[in-house]
Amino acid sequence: MRIVDLRSDTLTQPTPLMRQAMSEASVGDDVFGEDPTVNLLEEMVAKRLGKESALFVPSGTMANMVSQMTQ
Repeated sequence: MRIVDLRSDTLTQPTPLMRQAMSEASVGDDVFGEDPTVNLLEEMVAKRLGKESALFVPSGTMANMVSQMTQ
C-alpha cells in the first residue's frame, strides 16, 4: 500500500498514472482564467465547501503564504 506523505511539497513522487493525467490535461493561461482544468477544480472545490469561489495554488508553501498575507 502506497502512503501519501504530506510533510513536504516534493516528498511524494507522482505515479505513472498521475504523470499521464498531467500530460493529458487541458491547459491554458491561468493568469487570465483560461485554464479549463484549473477553472473546473476551483469550481468543484468552492461548491463542495459551500463557498463563492476557490483559489488553486500549486504548493502547500504558497497556500501558507497566501493565508498569512491575507490576515
